[in-house]
Amino acid sequence: MRRFLYGPVTAIWVFVLCSPVLAAGDGERVGENVGDLLGGWAKSLYAGIAGLVALVFLFNRRFADLAIFAGAAAVVGGFVMAPNEIAGTVRDIWQTITA
Repeated sequence: MRRFLYGPVTAIWVFVLCSPVLAAGDGERVGENVGDLLGGWAKSLYAGIAGLVALVFLFNRRFADLAIFAGAAAVVGGFVMAPNEIAGTVRDIWQTITA
């Protein structure tokens, strides 16, 4: 019985994932559109999960661990959510050091 459900469920997921991508207009930029869609989902998930973990530290009154986690989450979030800006900053720092 499970085998018969995999096909329709897979078709529904493909339709749900591809309909916003194909509705964006540019058919030749499907890969870029999929990347933008999944990137938006990943950013939302990252922020939500980081917030929940921070609340666990806060409720358990582990403030030192909360501070370390907040710093690490901010650094990782910077790399994940703004890679071009981080690359530009690193490039500028490197040019300042080597010049």
